[in-house]
Amino acid sequence: MIEIFSPNFEERKLPIDMIVLHYTGMQSTKNALERLCNAETKVSSHYLVDENGKVFHLVDEKKRAYHAGVSFWKGRCDINSCSIGIEISNPGHEFGYIPFPKKQVASVINLCQDIQARNTIKYVLGHSDVAPTRKQDPGELFPWELLAENNIGFWTNDFLDNEYTEQELLEKIGYDISNFEMAKIAFCRHFYPRGLEDLSNKKIIQRMQAVFENVTF
Repeated sequence: MIEIFSPNFEERKLPIDMIVLHYTGMQSTKNALERLCNAETKVSSHYLVDENGKVFHLVDEKKRAYHAGVSFWKGRCDINSCSIGIEISNPGHEFGYIPFPKKQVASVINLCQDIQARNTIKYVLGHSDVAPTRKQDPGELFPWELLAENNIGFWTNDFLDNEYTEQELLEKIGYDISNFEMAKIAFCRHFYPRGLEDLSNKKIIQRMQAVFENVTF
């Protein structure tokens, strides 16, 4: 792990119970590091993982980094105060979104496991989960199922009969549904990428029901 200081942090206001995963959305890791460590940007994360699996430690976990921005989950709006942010080097949708290399994913898994060993983590989410109207990362190519196999976050392949509407389920899971369509897209990016091909697919609500019933959100 490489220690590089980012000046963009402050004291936390809430206990840590969440990991938020991002992609950098920039053309190189060098560019991302420069941005995350520039005091003028007011942007940071606790860690950055490059495409070769190298981990950069930028902000102490005890401090509040500036990675989630305007965000929401389960009634909370100050996600930065209760989360640890991990940036994952990837050009993102703007610069040619690509699959995440195996070495990189392995490092993300190891890092998340280390964080979980030090903290009581209840949620492992994507930036798009907590900011669905603004963000797409880490996106539909991110291997959430593989992380869940390593006891990081949650995944299900179940499709269950729905007892609620899509809006009710998304709200119960934790999403901000003030923009329902974007919340639904964010859900699909994380829990059912195939649903992005057809948002009218009835299996989406069945997957929502499975997520709601099988995970302790």
